[in-house]
Amino acid sequence: MKNKLIIAAFCCFLNSFGQKIEKVALDKNDPSHDCYTAIIPEKQPVTGYLVLVPGFGETPERTMQQTDLPLRCAEKGILTIIPTLSDGVMSFGVDDASQKSLVAIIEDATKKYNLASQRFYIGGFSIGGSAAVKYAEIALSGNLKNKPIAVFAVDPPLDFERFYNSSKRDLRLSGGSQPNQENVYMVGRIEQVMGGTPDDVLKNYYTISPYSYSDTEQKAIKSLIKIPIRMYSEPDVIWWIENRSSDFSGMNVLDCSAMINELKRLGNSQAELIVTENKGFRKPDNKRHPHSWSIVDNEKLIAWLLEKKG
Repeated sequence: MKNKLIIAAFCCFLNSFGQKIEKVALDKNDPSHDCYTAIIPEKQPVTGYLVLVPGFGETPERTMQQTDLPLRCAEKGILTIIPTLSDGVMSFGVDDASQKSLVAIIEDATKKYNLASQRFYIGGFSIGGSAAVKYAEIALSGNLKNKPIAVFAVDPPLDFERFYNSSKRDLRLSGGSQPNQENVYMVGRIEQVMGGTPDDVLKNYYTISPYSYSDTEQKAIKSLIKIPIRMYSEPDVIWWIENRSSDFSGMNVLDCSAMINELKRLGNSQAELIVTENKGFRKPDNKRHPHSWSIVDNEKLIAWLLEKKG
C-alpha cells in the first residue's frame, strides 16, 4: 500500500511537469524484479534515451527524490529508463545476473518505445554507476546490439579488489567497537559475487570489476577508449574521517581517478573526472553526505550528453 501511494505521488509530481511516468515489468507476475520506470517527455518524438541505474538499495522513486535529472532530461526530449534488476533493489550491478537483467530491460524498453534509432546514454549512482560502466564495456566489446554513445557514473566503486580490502581494513580497525554494518555486509556480498577473496580468485575480480588497479593488462577498460565518459566524485576526506571513520583508502574517488587517468593514457581524450566540493546533500532533509546524487550539475551533464552525436 505504501509503495502504491509513493508511486501515485510521483505520478502526480511528474504530471505537474507535463511528463508521463510508466511502470513496466518484464514478468507481469513479479513487479519488483526485472522491471523499470520510464519517464516519457511530453515533447515527441524523443531525441534520445538515458538508462539511469539507481544505487544499491535504491528504488526508482528514491532516485527521483534525490535527483531531478529524469525531469530535466524530459524537458530536453530525452526519455529516461530507471531499471530495477534481477535481485530487486539489492542487485549488485556488475555480476552476470544483473547485467543480463539490464540487457533484457534495455531491449524491452527500446522495442516498447521505438528507441532503436535514437541516441543512447547510460549512467548511474554508486553501484548503479558501476553497472552502467560494466554494461558499456560489454556493449562496446561488440557483444550487444544496444551500444551507448556516452557513459557517466556518480561516485561508483569500480575496483572491487580495493573495495573488498578497504572494507576488511575497516573491520580490522574497528577492534572491539561496533564495526560499520555496511562493510560487514559488503565483505560477504563481494565474496559471494566473486566466488571468494582476492587472494583466492583474483582473476574473477579482474573479470567482474569494471576497473582493476592491479590488473596490468587492463582488459576491462580497453573497450572504453573511444567513448565519452565522465566520473563524478566529491572527495571530502575530512567528512569521511569524522562521520564514517574512513579515509581515502575507502573512497570511490581512488577508483574513478585511476580509471580516468589510465583511459587518458590509453588515448581517450574524452575521459573526464569531475571533482566537486560541498555539493553532496541528501533529500528530503538536505543532510550533508558527499556520496550523493546532488554532486552532479544536471544542466551541464545534459548539455554534455546532447553534444554527443554517436
